[in-house]
This record gives sequence, structure tokens and C-alpha cells, in this order.
Amino acid sequence: MTSPPPVPPSAEPPFLPFALPEIGEAEIAEVVDTLRSGWVTTGPKARRFEAAFTDYLGDASLQSIAVNSATAGLHLALEAVGVGPGDEVITTTHTFTATAEVARYLGADVKLVDIDPATLNLDPAAVEAAITPRTKCLIPVHYAGLAADMTAILALARRHGLKVVEDAAHALPTTHRGARIGTLASDATVFSFYANKTITTGEGGMLVTRDAALADRARVMRLHGMSRDAFDRFTAKVPSWYYEIVAPGFKYNLTDIAAALGLHQLQRADAFQRRRAELAAAYDEALAGLPLVRPPQPPAGDMHAWHLYVLRLADGAPLGRDALIERLYADGIGCSVHYIPLHRHPYWRERYGLRDEDFPHSQHAYERTLSLPLYTRMTDADVQRVAASLRRALAA
Repeated sequence: MTSPPPVPPSAEPPFLPFALPEIGEAEIAEVVDTLRSGWVTTGPKARRFEAAFTDYLGDASLQSIAVNSATAGLHLALEAVGVGPGDEVITTTHTFTATAEVARYLGADVKLVDIDPATLNLDPAAVEAAITPRTKCLIPVHYAGLAADMTAILALARRHGLKVVEDAAHALPTTHRGARIGTLASDATVFSFYANKTITTGEGGMLVTRDAALADRARVMRLHGMSRDAFDRFTAKVPSWYYEIVAPGFKYNLTDIAAALGLHQLQRADAFQRRRAELAAAYDEALAGLPLVRPPQPPAGDMHAWHLYVLRLADGAPLGRDALIERLYADGIGCSVHYIPLHRHPYWRERYGLRDEDFPHSQHAYERTLSLPLYTRMTDADVQRVAASLRRALAA
């Protein structure tokens, strides 16, 4: 009698990445149409994307300027509001370096401030304490997709005569007191469409403002300081080869290939947010009772973009953050840390003589923080898998 073949061991589940974009057939078809059109750099689709973005925000007084990254948008915005040598820009230490480095591009200094330990957004009281006669601009960051206290920040700016440029890289579609981020009384707001953001163009961003002079300056500086962009010159029906360089600009334009993705991603932004919110709620339920501090919720009536789902280990947790990340990776689960605060990095620490104890709330959060996988292609079973891994690790 022949023995039955041995049963192979069950296959390990596939690696669960930290982030993964959701690209549909409509995006692919639009990109293919762009490639076939013969116009692949900044052109008609970038302009359609800009118009669609303004329409999405729902305020016809706004102008949207497509750029090749949020970093570029922040740089353009600070340049347009007049930040330069001798000025100071105030922002949070608890952010990616792009938020602050754009001020250094312009020769300005950066003052970093601590965060509100409840929201992980910058603390308006710390901002006010940092203001000096040299302060020119405030850069609030909407951390993880939760709006910063823009009411307090804008009031500070008005009282001290300061510019405000919002780093909204995480914040589409976020609201503050019922208003979409991008429509507040700031001088400019900059969104990111990097591959792991709530919508993506691969690389890209959008600068939004209702200041016509700021918009005009950003458009000129976006493409080498030229008085006319290539789309205007190359599609004109009459000879139009002439242009003038009116400033030493940059190369920050968004291509039509990227804009083709953005046109359809933007149409899905609200559905994406709903799915992210469902996944965040599932995490909240699945992780209840563990020695973890779950992410703060938005105020009643407001919307969290849920770009990130950020946990903090509670005091007394049985293992540290780094060890917990290693356990998750051993179970095939990717995660990240948002962020290694700027005061921990050699450039910022050494330039401004920063110490961990200058930023106790950011430092405390950093030592205990990890970001779990959160993206629209995740399943409910994926959430349960992550939660089960966390339970095993925290029970050890």
C-alpha cells in the first residue's frame, strides 16, 4: 500500500509592506493616452489637474500650481513670501527634513519647536515663545493627517505680522473646524503626492494659494524664471518663440505623465479616505487593551486623512520600540518611524546646538513611536494579522 505524499508545510503569508499605492485601470489608460498624445512634460493634463484640484477644494478664489514635489512647493512658497537671509522660519522638530531645509535654501534660519504630546502636532504656545523680531514665517505640519491647531496658529500670525505656509503633505483630505486644509487663511498650502501619500502621482505636489501675486511668482520660479512656460510657447498658433528670464528660477514643474495619474487619483480621494478611516477604526478595535497609545482622533465633525497610523508604546510596555519593530518584521510586517525628529540629526543638531531635552515631548514620542501599515489595498484580514503580531510581541 502506497503511503500518501507528505503534506507540505503551509506557505508563509506574503510580506505586508508599510505602504502601497492603489493604481487603477483609469490611471493606466490616462497615462497611456498621455504617452500617445506626444505631450509628456508640463502641458494640458497638468493644467487640468490644477483646475481639478481647485475644484476639489471647493473655493474658486484659490489657485493651484502643480510641482514635482512638496519640497519644491514649500521652497517656491517661502521664496514667494519673501523669506531670505536674516529671516527666521519656525516649524516643528517632529517632521521630515524637507519642511525645514527649504528655509536654508533661501539663507534663512530655522527655529524648531516642540509638539503637543496629545496630537503630535506643533504646539502653538511653543511657537509663540519662539517668535523674535527676525521671525518671518510659520510652517505648521498636519502630522499623520490630523490638522494642526490652525485657529491658534493663524491668530498668532496675525498678531505678529507673520506669513503662514502649511505643510499639508499628509493632509489630503483633512479638515479643520469644518474647512478643508488648503482653504484656510494661510498664505499658501503645499500638498504631497509622493508614492505613499493618500493620493499619488509617483512624485509630485501642489502649491495652493489665493494670493494672485504669490501664484504668479511661483509659476515663474517653477520653470527657470521664464516669463512664459513651454506649453504656452509650443502650442501657440502664431510664432511665439520669444521669452524672457525675469529671475533665477528652478526646475520644479510637474509632467503630464504624473498629472495623468493625479487626475484619477483625485477623483478617488474621498473613497480612499473612507477606506483609510475604516482601517484605522479596525486597528483601534483590534489593539484595544494592549499597552499602546493609539492615534488621536480628530475633533467632532472634522476629518482625519489617515495618511499614517502612528502608535506609541505605553509606559511599562514589556519591550522597546526597536525590538517591537524587529518582531513585526520577523512576522513579515513592514512598519516605519515618523519621525526621527530634526533635533536628532547631525546637521540640525550641530548648526543650532540642539539637545534632546530641548524637545521633551517630541523626544518622548520618538522613543516610543512606530507607524503600522495603512493603505487602501489592505484587507481587514491584514489588520488582524498585524494586531495578532503585536499581541504576541507584547505578551512575551
